[in-house]
Amino acid sequence: MTDTILEARDLTVYYRTKKGPVHAVDGVDFDLRLGETLGVVGETGCGKSTLGKTILGILPPDSLRSGSLRLRGRELLKVGPSEYRKLRGSELAVIFQDPMTRLDPLMTIRDHFVETIRVHEPNVSKAEATERAAEALRSMGIPQSRLDNYPHEFSGGMRQRIMIAMAIVLKPKLLVADEPTTALDVIVEAQILDILRDLKRAYSMSLLLITHNLGIVAEVCDRAAVMYAGKFAELGSVQDVFRRPIHPYTQGLLASTIHLQTKELRSIDGLPPSLLEPPSGCRFHPRCPYAKEICIREEPPMVEYRPGHFAACHFGRDFL
Repeated sequence: MTDTILEARDLTVYYRTKKGPVHAVDGVDFDLRLGETLGVVGETGCGKSTLGKTILGILPPDSLRSGSLRLRGRELLKVGPSEYRKLRGSELAVIFQDPMTRLDPLMTIRDHFVETIRVHEPNVSKAEATERAAEALRSMGIPQSRLDNYPHEFSGGMRQRIMIAMAIVLKPKLLVADEPTTALDVIVEAQILDILRDLKRAYSMSLLLITHNLGIVAEVCDRAAVMYAGKFAELGSVQDVFRRPIHPYTQGLLASTIHLQTKELRSIDGLPPSLLEPPSGCRFHPRCPYAKEICIREEPPMVEYRPGHFAACHFGRDFL
C-alpha cells in the first residue's frame, strides 16, 4: 500500500451563514493509500460528513474551499460540476447513511441501476446494464428476481446492500461510506462490515469510512483519524490509536466506549464547540482535564510522536 490515491493538504471548508462562516473543516492533512481503509471518527458536528462531501464534490454551491485535495494527482478543488459527475462512478462512489431516503420510491431497483450505469456509460445497452446490476446484487446476496421490486419491499439491511451494489457497479477506485450501518441491528451491521471487507479485497478499493462507532473502526480500518471541531486531533494506525492514544480527546472517546468489562459509564464533560466561533488555541481545551495556559493561547501543531502516529497536543509526549 505505497501508492497514494487521495492527498489532502491544509484542506479547509467553510459554510456561509448569516451569522458568519462555519469552520466545518479547518486545515486538514492526510493521505489515503491504494487499498487502504481510513476510519474518520468523532462526535456529531465535528466535520466528518463535510469531509466526505468535499471529496465527492457535493457541497452546497456557496461553500468556501481552499487548500489542496488531489485524487490520483488531480486537483479536485479545481474540477467543475460537469467533470465531477464523470468522476463519480468510475473513480468515486458513496454509500449514504439512510438508503430509504436515497432510493426513489417510484423506481424499481432495475431502473435505479440502469439509470446509474447509463448516465456514466451511455453506450451500454439496457440489457447489459441489467446484467451488470444482477451481478452486483448477487455479490450482495440479493437474487436477480428482486430486480423489479421497489425500495419499500426490502428491509433496511437489504436496502443498504442495494446501495452498496449501486456504489460498486462501476468499480470505483475510492469508496466513501458515511455512517453505512446507522439504524441497523448488530447482526445486519456485522454482515455489512463483512461485505465492505470483501469488497476491498475483491476490487482493491480504497475506503474512507465515516462513523461514530469506534468498534467498527477497530474491526474494519487500517488507520484511524480522530476529528474534533473541524480538525484532526490524532491520526495513526488503528493499533496505535486504540492501544496507545496520545490526544486527551481520543483517550476520552475510548474511555466512553462500553465493553464486557465496563463497570461504570464514563463520558467527556461538556459539548463540542460551535464552529461559528471555535475556541482559541487547542479547540479541545474547554473540555480537556489537562489544559494549561498554552492550550488556550496557541494552536498545537500535528506532531509525529511515533512513526506514522500523529497528534495535535502540546503535551503529547506526556502520554507516550
